[in-house]
Amino acid sequence: MGGAKTVAIIGAGPVGLAAAAHMLERGMSPIVLEAGPEAGHAIRQWQHVQLFSPWEYNVDTAAARLLAPTGWNSPNPQAYPTGGELLEGYLKPLATRTPLREVIRTSSRVSAISRVGFDKAKTRGREQAPFEVRYQNGKGPEVLRADAVIDTSGTWFSPSPAGSNGLPAIGEAERADRVAYGMPDVRGAGRSRYAGKTVAVLGAGHSAVGTLIDLARLADEVPGTQAVWLLRGADPAKAFGGGRNDKLAARGELGSAFAALVTSSKIRVETEFGVTHLSDSEGRMKISAGACCGARSVVVDELIVSTGLRPDFSFLSELRLRLNSAIEAPVALAPLIDPNEHSCGTVRPHGVRELAHDEPGFYLAGMKSYGRAPTFLMMTGYEQVRSIAADLAGDRAAAERVELVLPETGVCTRGGVESGEAAGCCGGPAMEEPSACCAADETAKKAGASGCGCS
Repeated sequence: MGGAKTVAIIGAGPVGLAAAAHMLERGMSPIVLEAGPEAGHAIRQWQHVQLFSPWEYNVDTAAARLLAPTGWNSPNPQAYPTGGELLEGYLKPLATRTPLREVIRTSSRVSAISRVGFDKAKTRGREQAPFEVRYQNGKGPEVLRADAVIDTSGTWFSPSPAGSNGLPAIGEAERADRVAYGMPDVRGAGRSRYAGKTVAVLGAGHSAVGTLIDLARLADEVPGTQAVWLLRGADPAKAFGGGRNDKLAARGELGSAFAALVTSSKIRVETEFGVTHLSDSEGRMKISAGACCGARSVVVDELIVSTGLRPDFSFLSELRLRLNSAIEAPVALAPLIDPNEHSCGTVRPHGVRELAHDEPGFYLAGMKSYGRAPTFLMMTGYEQVRSIAADLAGDRAAAERVELVLPETGVCTRGGVESGEAAGCCGGPAMEEPSACCAADETAKKAGASGCGCS
């Protein structure tokens, strides 16, 4: 194919738009396909939620360079935006006031990707064939040909179900009108649905914690509102986080506020509650855990499922992906972010090398590249696409170079043992099993250097 490389980018979220900005800077032709009606459509769903990271970690460098000539006012780098502020103050101007407005196609849902003339099984000559990207818009099916594809479609619209085995609970689909996923705005847009009701929240991550705090506040405003926390594990304290030891201060404060509410019994807690069934009970909903004899249940009006997100690979079935079988992240990235091993929010910066598949020119980036791991930071995605853009432009040196300094976000736990900076992460001797956030530091120490590879 002659001329500049055409790069199809799936998803016009922060990482997709950053990818497009880096492509433009390197003289390539990005085309961004966004399923929703506007850029940042997924963020619109959680616009009421405050980010844990301040503005300085949420703006991509190439995107900022595109915005500069438009008279864009860069937000206070130390302030913490909500999802809505991220949209209004950054993504919207980026999508509508810069050259990116010419390359974004909204209401364009990708349905399938393959290579022109090649199914998944056919190898000889495959690398030379362009990608064929099919997408649906109001006019019906469209086909786009591209030299490379970057899937930054995220995971927001494929939440994990309530069942503790990864499958929907029995009866979950039939009770869709009483079940919500992710982080509904319980004090704002969803107020009438939740006020004065008994609401169960299932999950132990930050989404569950934030929603439970909001329900406790709603209970102060509307009597009769009762929050019930359903926890699959045995130890509620795990969800309290690192408190003042957390380098992301806003995240630490959230955990501390939540701990106080649980301790004061404003939130009812049910531990070791692995949901198996949802059923009707006199106009309300019965949530059951366990089978027959040892079964327990709670009766509520509403259930909010905050059990994480998972990537949707349904439209990638003709591509040769290399994914870790457990985490569903690219094989080289998965060990760094596996939540069975690491609880850290930071992963050493990584780029094109860790994101490679057996399909040259295809990349997963952003939240989707983390598969089912919950620790993604936006800055990590910006570094991924900077590296991918350099690689596609043939600039190997820039593709391999790390250009990112991440905040240390541990308190990390390894095998249930808490570790602040002293136990690694630039302090103390090399550890036997470094957690992801300290991996570069430990590698440096083992090589006889002074460490601090992580920062």
